[in-house]
Amino acid sequence: MTAGSADWTRRFEEEHERRQAQPDPDWERGTTLHRAVAASIQRFQVGEDGDGANLIAKAEQAGDTDYAHAVKLFVAEEQNHARLLARLLAAGGVPTLTGHWSDRAFVRLRRLMGLRTELLVLMIAEVVALRYYRALRDGAGDPLTSDVAARILADEQRHVPFHCDRLNASFRELPRPLRRPVTAAWQLLLCAVCLVVAADHGAALRELGVGRLRFVADVMASSKTVVSAILA
Repeated sequence: MTAGSADWTRRFEEEHERRQAQPDPDWERGTTLHRAVAASIQRFQVGEDGDGANLIAKAEQAGDTDYAHAVKLFVAEEQNHARLLARLLAAGGVPTLTGHWSDRAFVRLRRLMGLRTELLVLMIAEVVALRYYRALRDGAGDPLTSDVAARILADEQRHVPFHCDRLNASFRELPRPLRRPVTAAWQLLLCAVCLVVAADHGAALRELGVGRLRFVADVMASSKTVVSAILA
């Protein structure tokens, strides 16, 4: 058990209490989603929807009860994101998807090895999500969509440092000469994934006022802060 884990548990619990007291977005106002944006949200909704059982099991095996509890609260927030996006799609008369190849690929990749690998792969999705939900918040031009995106973005802005803290502790267990090569490989994988996302969601990103190249550049720029936090 670490002081850092206990602090994160407290922060997640406080956020849970705040969310319980906060009313849901006004779904009755409805929304009109551009076809490309709706299709993009459908794919992100699939990615947010999951039980997190594999991550929770690995966190419990780490032997830090506070961290394991924080991970469960993190998973609950991700599930709430899926719920919000599903309600947003429903408000626009758009169904959810039962699955998507990109989500299946991420899940398989995350399960390859231990907690460190799972978190590194998860961080790719989190860093991409930061830029995506910012684009959705600022470029949707629709109050309901912007409200939902802002709520999710606020959570993601806490999730990234939460995972960075744990990875920072995990990287201290690696031999020093391996640390930078591992983060460099992570950035290469992030770049590859980001290029796929930019291609797959290009029409939606254009509608939101963010070009493909700018999206990739912004994500890669933010990755430098992540690497610095992991290696600090």
